[in-house]
Amino acid sequence: MTDHKGKLSPLLKQATGITAAKGEGAYIIDPEGRRYLDFTSGIGVTSTGHCHPKVVEAAQKQVATMIHAQATTVMNPRLPELAEKLGAVTPDPLNAFFFSNAGTEVAEGAIRLVRQATGRPNVIVFHGGFHGRTMGSLSMTTSSVGLRAGVSPMMGGVVVAPFPHAFHYGWSLDEATDFCLRELDRIFVTYSAPKETAAMLIEPVQGEGGYVPANARFMQGLRERCDKHGIMLVFDEVQAGFGRSGKFWAHEHFGVTPDAIMIAKGLASGFPISALAASEETMAKGWPGSQGGTYGGNAVAAAAAIATIDVIQEEGLVQNADAMGKRLWDNLHSLKKDYPEMADVRGKGLMVGVEMRRGDCPDGERAGKILKECEKRGLLMLRCGPYQEIVRWLPPLIVNQQQIDEATGIFEEALKATA
Repeated sequence: MTDHKGKLSPLLKQATGITAAKGEGAYIIDPEGRRYLDFTSGIGVTSTGHCHPKVVEAAQKQVATMIHAQATTVMNPRLPELAEKLGAVTPDPLNAFFFSNAGTEVAEGAIRLVRQATGRPNVIVFHGGFHGRTMGSLSMTTSSVGLRAGVSPMMGGVVVAPFPHAFHYGWSLDEATDFCLRELDRIFVTYSAPKETAAMLIEPVQGEGGYVPANARFMQGLRERCDKHGIMLVFDEVQAGFGRSGKFWAHEHFGVTPDAIMIAKGLASGFPISALAASEETMAKGWPGSQGGTYGGNAVAAAAAIATIDVIQEEGLVQNADAMGKRLWDNLHSLKKDYPEMADVRGKGLMVGVEMRRGDCPDGERAGKILKECEKRGLLMLRCGPYQEIVRWLPPLIVNQQQIDEATGIFEEALKATA
């Protein structure tokens, strides 16, 4: 007989064996009271750490006042307040915001907006990018074939261009950049004419694809081509934004301003909310009814997001991410001298990846073993990359020097244990 006791889907796989009974700052605490340094941050979500007192207070206060004020039915006072807060930290002229629940939903919103605003059908994305799991966003995702397997055909109108991943190609950064810009120009004469290209959509630092930063010349090349042809430039800052890279927005590293920004993950310290930012003029070019959703911009999540922005600014967390990122960078590069299997260390701020290799081959098996050894020693981390060969460092923005040093010490122990 069928067991009718409710169960989680067997397709939901945990990366660790830990049950989180409590979260506190940079730590997860299991039911037995063991503390683990959490360098996963819920995949970059708990930006201010677990249960930051100011975020908790804001959420509790809002829960007691109004939990759900559906945004297209009545005005939730937290939404204009959050829009004002975001408008103060987004680049000019991006001053209008569509709020939803998750990064994948603002990716869908971005597709609708760029097509409606330009009257053009095609979107250029970049090899290795991750933009979500719903069908439109998944059609733009090329970080791992496993995400797309079994659900084809994908949405039409998506063109994939190369990303300047110099280590992957085995080239200098200039060689990789020259190649990628040439191939982008070739796309315009072989695949998607400029007058049929609505947007280029790119992660300034690739996330699931392997923690690969873009570079200034490449990003400026995209901006130049978009300006020349009337194409919109959209930055997916879902993982790399909100201080994660050591600047408030990752694109600030490259001196380029986009036409729209996708925002989620660290926006509300763990509450589900996301945003698409564009100018009011651009937003007005979308068609009526193209933006909405039952839970989008939930009042409690919006209150938590407001508090999160306050905490980031009041506690100097962007500056801390920059300083602690440099500390992490120095520690890992010091280790790399003694452990050649750490083939590459890359990233920005507190978004750093270590690519594990065996000879010339990506070594996802070794990366997985390292994470298990780290877990035994009280450190939680994740993998990414097409072969799951990247050990990714994603601590909360509140992390301190002692915690960075402790984590890299545990990582070295894990390297030795898996040699």
